[in-house]
Amino acid sequence: MSRVHNRGPTHKTRPYLQAFLDKISQYKSRYLLEISFWEKLMIQEKLIPYIIDSIKTYWDKPAFTDYPGPAINYSEVGRRLIWLHRVFKACGQTKGSKIALVGKNCGNWATVWLSSVTYGASVVSILINFSPEETHHIVNHCDAEVLFVSADKYQTLDEGRLRKVKYIFSLDDFSLLYSKEAPLGKKIKPYAETPDLKKLKASDMKVPDVCDNEDIATIIYTSGTTGFSRGAMIPHRSLLANLIVARENLLFKEGAKVLNRLPLAHAYACSFDLLYPVTRGNHINFMAKLPAPRVLLSAMQTLKPDVFLAVPLLIEKIYKRQVQPTLETPRMKAMLKVPLLNKVVEKKIREKLIKAFGGELRELIVGGAPMNAEVEQFMKRIKFPFTIGYGMTECGPLISYSSWSDHRFESSGRIIKFLKCKIQSPDPVNIPGEVLLKGQQVFKGYYNNEEATNEALIDGWLHTGDIGTLDEDGFIYLRGRSKNVVIGPSGENIYPELVEQKLDNLPYISESLVLERDRQLHALVYPDLEALDTAGLPVSKLPELMETNRKEVNKVLADFSRIAKIHIVNEPFQKTPTQKIKRYLYS
Repeated sequence: MSRVHNRGPTHKTRPYLQAFLDKISQYKSRYLLEISFWEKLMIQEKLIPYIIDSIKTYWDKPAFTDYPGPAINYSEVGRRLIWLHRVFKACGQTKGSKIALVGKNCGNWATVWLSSVTYGASVVSILINFSPEETHHIVNHCDAEVLFVSADKYQTLDEGRLRKVKYIFSLDDFSLLYSKEAPLGKKIKPYAETPDLKKLKASDMKVPDVCDNEDIATIIYTSGTTGFSRGAMIPHRSLLANLIVARENLLFKEGAKVLNRLPLAHAYACSFDLLYPVTRGNHINFMAKLPAPRVLLSAMQTLKPDVFLAVPLLIEKIYKRQVQPTLETPRMKAMLKVPLLNKVVEKKIREKLIKAFGGELRELIVGGAPMNAEVEQFMKRIKFPFTIGYGMTECGPLISYSSWSDHRFESSGRIIKFLKCKIQSPDPVNIPGEVLLKGQQVFKGYYNNEEATNEALIDGWLHTGDIGTLDEDGFIYLRGRSKNVVIGPSGENIYPELVEQKLDNLPYISESLVLERDRQLHALVYPDLEALDTAGLPVSKLPELMETNRKEVNKVLADFSRIAKIHIVNEPFQKTPTQKIKRYLYS
């Protein structure tokens, strides 16, 4: 942001100019702080050529592996893409048609997604953990005529309830599972029977660019914490803006191995575990489902990724189970208090953690949910190469990011290129308010849902529902969701997420959920049974342990945000794909 410098008494500001500057200063301090370096910057690049050129550039390089299986090269992806374009045409699909996609993460899922976007269609990616009822509703709501689905998911669906669907294909082998129209056999040959494609060279791959940057590339039906799915329409410009930011920050080395564990139907994974890696010629290894930390760390020893995308819950579990117990031993506590020796110990812990992630980790990018402040503070203390980003489906998804060397404690990074941000607050630096966004990343609304669109987009601004502050350098600090805020006895704003972070750091607590009951704060807690077993304690001891935890956490909480009672729950909380608790189920 520009600053007015005092150049001395010989350069007096004219009265009318000074009045103008004073007015600007008053406006900035009283109403909002805006970071608007990039909002008006237009994107000149095009998404379809970007994808096709990448496939041609890395033609002979490995592209996709359904881990731990064999790899297929970018040449095979390109040939399948051309064949799928023929299939779409035979099915009567045109620019803007909706092609629905639901299944486990795999190379075929990625190929259908890339093929749909480069054909000019709008791909509708549906989370595999949606119920059959939700899946039927979404496929009907988005007006899809073509559906690609994994065999196991297909068994749960009723074709008769998919009113507009004309063709259903298997994600496992692209075979035709269902046809409401005439059989496709006369129109299109199976992929295995297309000798012309087997001979296709990179130079032969020509795909027309039929879209402009305002066209819809994908419709993503959210699985938020409210329980209501809405189809966010993401235009080409949004995905391009995310790509350009990732490219300029060189997130992945060219040709590096990438490990995908988050659902590709989620914007976070789709953009940064699929689309961006393809443009870097990366070898993407897909894991069919969210693995346990032990399985994931084992895969990392084989793949040795240099950059890894994760949600905070994974990092917090690794910290709590592998690092925290060591830190709390008397010997380790003593060593960490000794100057110079503490640096040696911290270095060894950092090296051990990097080795756990495969040994070649250059940066760990955490996003999708808030991160525990204690874990973040420790990671920074040992100089572990991690950073925290902020995004949402409606921005395709990235909103803020900064490299780990530039990252500021408790921030979610700096507002990125092409976006303008403002905080609805009388003092945006110090007093939290709702985060509003405008720019190239912002979506075009919710499909067939004018009411929800009008609530989210007001006067061109996306109302995120997130509460935070913004410093003068563009770093954003999130406090929680506006719908979760609890009003204290004297009108104080209480952010349950911040209280939960403190609870989750305590012994024998796996995860917690803070809510209001009878004008008091109560906490639902799922216990860490593994830690209980390790300590040799019976389950009957839990109520006593949790009462101790309640007293301990209240010592560090303000009077108005103290916990009145802890309730022990018997099952882990149900979560979204980015591991945020579905709060609406417990209110």
